[in-house]
Formats: sequence, structure tokens, C-alpha cells
Amino acid sequence: MPGKNKLQRFAEMKHFNNTVEPRLDEIKGSEGEEKFKPHPMKGRWKKDFFQNQNPLVLELGCGKGEYSVGLGRKYPDKNFLGLDIKGARMFVGAKEAMDEDLTNVGFLRTRIDFIDLFFEPNEVDEIWITFPDPQLRKNRIRKRLTGKLFTDRYKKFLKPGGIIHLKTDNTTLYEYTLEQIEEHGFGLLFETANLYEEGIVGMDKDVREILGIKTHYETLFSAKGFKIKYIKFTL
Repeated sequence: MPGKNKLQRFAEMKHFNNTVEPRLDEIKGSEGEEKFKPHPMKGRWKKDFFQNQNPLVLELGCGKGEYSVGLGRKYPDKNFLGLDIKGARMFVGAKEAMDEDLTNVGFLRTRIDFIDLFFEPNEVDEIWITFPDPQLRKNRIRKRLTGKLFTDRYKKFLKPGGIIHLKTDNTTLYEYTLEQIEEHGFGLLFETANLYEEGIVGMDKDVREILGIKTHYETLFSAKGFKIKYIKFTL
């Protein structure tokens, strides 16, 4: 049964050494303190988790971790950390990384709303946002991962000049993100509304390979004829 399979995955993942699943008491302040407090791993991902000082790259809403694992294979000299709240999906990427002994790939199970509790200033070098929920309902617009609510959080830990990548099939989110970049004076480095038929043309082999990594959702949307959008920018 699917439910049983999910419980089995949760149980197995608790023993993975490449996955962090914080308990609520690790980030929730006690009575009389602030509502939330920094997680003990904040500022220590490179030294204690990855045990090196290589650049740290986040994949937000990582799902099955296709980008974290794919980039980890290609760049052994960088650390990749996938974040998601869906543990059953994350299990797939975490197990794949374990099976391939990708020691530069890890996973953090948490809500992205809490992201600034896990990283200190200048700790993160780069961010990938891969096919996030576009939050199309009017009362959910502020929850878009490229909106001010979240970019203000990213500024707390992303290094100056650190790059943010967005891949999406959703035209509304794509156009909204371009508007946010212009409104807040962010640095637009590249954008295309049709990545594979236009945007990727002329790019070097490494960039084509990176942008050619497909998540589960990208595969589904592409099969339905949706054009894939891509934006690369700095805060």
C-alpha cells in the first residue's frame, strides 16, 4: 500500500547519514523566548556535515532531489543540499546519493519558511529553485519563492553576488519573477521563456548539461507540451 511504503521510507531515512530532519524543539523557542531559534547546524554545514570548506549550493523544493544529485555528480568540489518538506519524495534522492557514495550531496527536511534558521550570513554560495508551486491563488502570491518574503530571507545567508536559478513551466511565475527583479533592482543575468528551443542554443557544453537536468515535474510538464522557462539572477 502507498501509505505503508511512505512509512517505510520515513523509517529508513532516519538512519541516512546524508539527511537532516530537525525536531520541532530544535528550532522552536521555549516559553519566554523568541518563537523560533536557529538550528544547531546553522553556520556548520561545511565543517560538520560535509566536512570540507567547498561552496554550498541549495536546491529549494527539491522533491526527489534530481538537481542536487545531478549537480553533485558533476561537481565533486561543491556541496549540494536539497530542501523540501516532503520526506517520501526526498527519500529517492537521498538513497540515490547514498548508493552512489556522493558525499557532497545532502538533504534537509524542513519548510522553506524556516530557511533562515539554518544558515548564517555568507554561508550559501548559490540557490536553485526547481519547479516550485507557482502559488496561483491571489491570497498565496506572497508565498512565491521568488517574491520579497523569501528573497529577503535569502539575503540573510546568500553570499554577495550569489546566483539564484529558477526553472519553471509556469508563465505567471516566470513573468512575476522578472517583475520582482526589476522592482527590487536585482541583477538579471539571463532569462528565456523557451529554454530548450531557444535559450540553450549557443551555450557551452557544461551549461547545457546543467540546464538539461530534468526533475520529475519537468518531465511531466514537458511531455504535456509546456515550454520550460529559466531565469538566472543575483540579489
